[in-house]
Amino acid sequence: MNLFGVMEVSGSALQAERIRAEVVAANMANAETTRTEDGGPYRRQHVVFTSTAPEQSFAGQLLGESGQSDQEIGGVRVAAVVADQGNPLRRFDPGHPDADKDGYVSYPDINPLTEMVDLMGATRAYGLNSSAVQAEKGMLSASLDILK
Repeated sequence: MNLFGVMEVSGSALQAERIRAEVVAANMANAETTRTEDGGPYRRQHVVFTSTAPEQSFAGQLLGESGQSDQEIGGVRVAAVVADQGNPLRRFDPGHPDADKDGYVSYPDINPLTEMVDLMGATRAYGLNSSAVQAEKGMLSASLDILK
């Protein structure tokens, strides 16, 4: 991997974690949304990551790690943002405008604690990748100082 490869990997992770944090924030903001454009309650969204590295076998990865191959490492990207397929929560609230004939309202199945843990994970991963970019910049700067 070249010197800028680390920045490319961390940069792709920064983009992916930013999207993950935005999706979690949207989940939290819509925790009480009972009616969407589709007509039902809001569905919790999940982010699916995938590798941008070319497909290779386990043996190929081992050879790449031992320095016998010049295989590109790659990074990460968001493959999809998918809606949760679970059933919505039903609460008895006969005065709600979206209540059915029995007085029950369908609410999104969003747990604020789960969303906060996901948001903390995304924030932490973003910070760690940002630190990796800063460390890489420091190494490049030190390398240039040595050449002076």
